[in-house]
Amino acid sequence: MARVCGVLMPITSLPSPYGIGTIGKEARRFADFLKASGQSIWQILPVGPTSYGDSPYQSFSTYAGNPYMIDLDTLVKDGLLTKKEIKQFNWGNNDEEIDYGAIYYSRFQVLRIAYENYKALDQKEFSSFKRKNSRWLKDYALYMAVKQSFDNKAWTEWDDDAIRMRDPKAINRYTRKYRDEINFWKWIQFEFYRQWDAFRAYVNKKGIRILGDMPIYVAMDSADTWANPDIFWLDENRAPVCVAGCPPDYFSATGQLWGNPLYNWDYLKETGYRWWMDRIAAADRLFDITRIDHFRAFDTYYAIPYPADNAIGGAWMQGPGIDFFDTMRNTLGDINIVAEDLGELFDSVKELLKESGYPGMKVLEFAFADDDENDFLPHNYEPNCVVYTGTHDNDTILGWYAQAEGWEKEHCDRYLGLRYGDEVNWKFIEAAYKSVADTAIVQMQDILGLGTKARINIPSTLGGNWSWRIRKDALTEELSARLLALATRYARLEEI
Repeated sequence: MARVCGVLMPITSLPSPYGIGTIGKEARRFADFLKASGQSIWQILPVGPTSYGDSPYQSFSTYAGNPYMIDLDTLVKDGLLTKKEIKQFNWGNNDEEIDYGAIYYSRFQVLRIAYENYKALDQKEFSSFKRKNSRWLKDYALYMAVKQSFDNKAWTEWDDDAIRMRDPKAINRYTRKYRDEINFWKWIQFEFYRQWDAFRAYVNKKGIRILGDMPIYVAMDSADTWANPDIFWLDENRAPVCVAGCPPDYFSATGQLWGNPLYNWDYLKETGYRWWMDRIAAADRLFDITRIDHFRAFDTYYAIPYPADNAIGGAWMQGPGIDFFDTMRNTLGDINIVAEDLGELFDSVKELLKESGYPGMKVLEFAFADDDENDFLPHNYEPNCVVYTGTHDNDTILGWYAQAEGWEKEHCDRYLGLRYGDEVNWKFIEAAYKSVADTAIVQMQDILGLGTKARINIPSTLGGNWSWRIRKDALTEELSARLLALATRYARLEEI
């Protein structure tokens, strides 16, 4: 495999006059920056519609695109909106931080204006989209319409048990009652995918591949769980028996209680993992490479009895193992996958990763916590891996270094050859680039040399996450030239 490099940059963190990054002009400008910088991979976070807490890892659908990412200027260009209509709404007043409250209030009002205007246009392309995506789109749009009718409560709290339990008569009744509202949610997805295809085509033409992120679990409050209860470990009232998370680790002393429903792997295996095969095929339709979050759960997964206050009382259970990936190859062919193999790893997890052949992840911020046998130290790498300075769950390099324990910082200084006055973030970037790892990915915040304030997420916390935005003037020619020089020096330029 060729040696390549890339940047981890959430789409929502791009500059925008409308409070949040989109797949419009600024996304193309960022692709131009990557091309000029010798980068061939743009890694992003999940692109599904976000729910309470704004986490892209808790989405209303594993198939749907995030309405926030639809570019409003493109809708103006298409004659569906005017600048005046957009500017009448509040999009927040901080160019470096997303105001999700303002976005939530304004975004859907603007999209409804565009939808009403779209009704007067030819519907052939929209009708074709609805037919081709009916398997997931019908349930998702109905779910969103019904959810809104119940004051946006989670489906487990809907006042009508008939629709909550998906009684066929109730399905028909609500479908008739909210016909136009359902069509609105379908149109949003039509517009997202239409814009996404144009965005991806532009990025690919630049010789850049999109590395997308697919959470292993789906949200309890999602169209997926509501529409497919058989594939999840639920009781007769469709409440979870156990939920997902991970035990105490580097990130949290009480573990991480994610709260996602766990899978009924026996049922999934009996059905040839069809739901999963459809899901992976959908990810492959969006991305050039798919990172499977929490890969280790295919070997053994952590089950926490529901309800729980934290993740301490969970237990490890057996996942589907290599049978899942054999089925995937037989069903879908070769899909470009990166396995997120972080956290507590048993030997069986490492064996599954080796057997699958997928590249795992190495994180430099984890490298200096103990001795030279640490797997995250570059001299212990094998080529088939992806090295990161840090991930979206880590602090920035400068934030990490400022708060590191004295002995950890000494180990880091000694290993990287850090001296007084050195730029710590660039020493980390260079270490990643010159490692034997086939792929090196760097957070945009680390390239910019930003501190803890620019951190994307603190695991096991709610509020204040996922809000960092890049300044519009940050993508300078000097920065691009510096990245290109490193990519050239360490043979990470790739012609596609």
